[in-house]
Amino acid sequence: QVQLADSGGGLVQPGGSLRLSCAASASIFNFNVMGWYRQAPGKERELVAAITRDGVTSIADSVKGRISISRDIAKNTVYLQMNSLKPDDTAVYYCNAKGDLLTYWGQGTHVTVSS
Repeated sequence: QVQLADSGGGLVQPGGSLRLSCAASASIFNFNVMGWYRQAPGKERELVAAITRDGVTSIADSVKGRISISRDIAKNTVYLQMNSLKPDDTAVYYCNAKGDLLTYWGQGTHVTVSS
């Protein structure tokens, strides 16, 4: 089975930055797409950003320009760089990896943007 370890969340002030990490227990080339979802209290889970096996990225319109996704293939790790954070970015962020047959989820890392 594949494990995804997501980390990097914490408390940050508005306008600050965080970088979330998702470390996979296997080569990320095992997956067709990897991405980050988030779920805020009282809201449905939403896709924030994704990156394909070929390295093509997609960013949600709501965070475009502030948030980007990248990867380090040697480290089996996908990153979510978040800048100019807003209180509305407060959520639990989940790493996701989709293979041909199965989809995997990290445990979630909590991001709180507050003064």
